[in-house]
Amino acid sequence: MTRRTDGTPFEEELVNAMNDLANSAAAPAFDSAGIARKTRRRRKTAIAGFAAALIVAGGGTAIATGGSDAPRTENVVPATSTPGSTYNPAATVVMEGSKYKYEFGGISLDFAQQRLAKMELKQGTVTKTDCGKNGKPGTVASVDPHEPTVVAKGATINLTLCAG
Repeated sequence: MTRRTDGTPFEEELVNAMNDLANSAAAPAFDSAGIARKTRRRRKTAIAGFAAALIVAGGGTAIATGGSDAPRTENVVPATSTPGSTYNPAATVVMEGSKYKYEFGGISLDFAQQRLAKMELKQGTVTKTDCGKNGKPGTVASVDPHEPTVVAKGATINLTLCAG
């Protein structure tokens, strides 16, 4: 190691101190395998935390059912049928595409209209029928077309309500 002697005493001392520091410092040792493990562990923890937050927030339902080929039924209302009645559960289900079933049985006309608008379907005629003791007045008793007929967006759905 050579010492500088061509400059002011301050410059010489500064350069010599920097050279001494550079030559005495040990090279840093890196544990690249340990760093990689820690990074993978943090990534896995972050993904698990994000997935848990989605499930808690309700978004996990979309993830869990997104790949399913099973038909989806929304707003299923259990049928209260009495012996000898002509209740047909399929008469209240609208099928959109091959995977989506929407239950209209037992819901109010206002809610049925909102659901039709959300599904981008048109409301056709609204008629009333006597549902006897099985139906609540003003609720949907049947839809036309109904399951197993599949409707496309823009189709017209006729509603039959229980008379009071």
